[in-house]
Amino acid sequence: MIRLRGLRCIHTHLRGEPLTRDDITDLALLRLDMMGALSVDGSGSPGRIHLGHLLPENPMEKRWELLSPHRPWGLDIDFLDFIQSLEDEFQRTQRAKALEYGRENALLVTVVDSNEEDIGESIQELKELVKTSGGVTVDSMIQRPKNVHPRLLIGKGKLTEMAIRCMQLGVDLIIFNRNLSPAQMASISDFTGLRVIDRTQLILDIFAQRAHSRDGKIQVELAQLRYLLPRLTGKNTAMSRLTGGIGGRGPGETKLEIDRRRVRERIGRLEKEIKNLGRERERRRERRLKSRIPILSIIGYTNAGKSTLFNVLTKSHVNVEERLFATLDTSTRRLRFPSAGEAIISDTVGFIRDLPKDLMGAFRATLDELRDADLLIHLIDLSKPGFEEHILAVETILTELELNTIPRILVFNKEDKVESGLIKQCCRRYNAISISALEGRNLDHLLSRIEGMLWKGVDETLE
Repeated sequence: MIRLRGLRCIHTHLRGEPLTRDDITDLALLRLDMMGALSVDGSGSPGRIHLGHLLPENPMEKRWELLSPHRPWGLDIDFLDFIQSLEDEFQRTQRAKALEYGRENALLVTVVDSNEEDIGESIQELKELVKTSGGVTVDSMIQRPKNVHPRLLIGKGKLTEMAIRCMQLGVDLIIFNRNLSPAQMASISDFTGLRVIDRTQLILDIFAQRAHSRDGKIQVELAQLRYLLPRLTGKNTAMSRLTGGIGGRGPGETKLEIDRRRVRERIGRLEKEIKNLGRERERRRERRLKSRIPILSIIGYTNAGKSTLFNVLTKSHVNVEERLFATLDTSTRRLRFPSAGEAIISDTVGFIRDLPKDLMGAFRATLDELRDADLLIHLIDLSKPGFEEHILAVETILTELELNTIPRILVFNKEDKVESGLIKQCCRRYNAISISALEGRNLDHLLSRIEGMLWKGVDETLE
């Protein structure tokens, strides 16, 4: 738990001014017990003393309190007792949060352009990512800086308030909704004294927890190392002359350079493994193509219900959770159509808006399997307010992967949670069909349309 440091700072103000913004910043970032400023008059005699201290979490959401100025000899405060009671209150509120959540507590910081308005869906998605990673969002902040600070992203005043809020709530981790440069991450962490990560690192952590196949684990590790490497090299590029080679090994090599070299070597080994796995996938593809069995792939935004639909259609038991990225490893089964024959159907990793480039590159091998698909089933969670943005995000990724020419069916899922009027309107607008994978509604219509497109070459009109 974050504690006060047991230190008090008393300094002089020669113009008689009260505690300044810099004084409050030092009070917060150094976690001092008390900050005092003693004014001095023109003759050099002591004037009044101004005192301030931090506050635990409170209904008024005050971050600190400034005491009424007193003459130094008129102070009647038992400092030891006062600070002990303040410390006890901080500890009490932090213990309450720890007991309430029992997991890593995170403060979310959403930095947006001043003219950006609709950010509710983005904030909610970040909260869901934190939940999936095993953490808890204890508070969130929205910042609209007029000018983005190159080193701290937002102003020092806002960072100071953030640091105090983290202390009040017992926050362990600050998560930014946008990607941070290595320098920004280090500067913000140094300024606040807390761990700082960005959205990409959060998603990488989730992938690391949830990848179970050999292919998935290798791809996740490769993405993590590619993300880590510039954060190692950002310290001092001038030391690169010491990297390996004759005369550059052994005790003369810095720890940073050793780390960099090991990361690069590991990346090289993983890339070779991915190539070998790619050859195995290519052989599997050739066998599928020789069998001439049609291939279906269920795609869609993360948590759209792809695994639920896959389980219902194939009578399988793929893991299903109400979390983002519940599925990372591709599952494949055979699906029988009574009047036409068999098809191979696969459940794929979910997409997400602004997919980090490191992840896009690492999972390109897995997503490339979609190239062999004869038909894509694009599943959409119609109950989400931002489902239109989800459709656009998936279409954008398909275009980037050059998969947008493969025929696909748009399927709105979770119709049991949506009014019938909206369902009909959206189906007409997108030439889609609606189902409830959880309740098994309208699946016959979906199978009939798949059968028509695969074997008859007909995209049946909607009822």
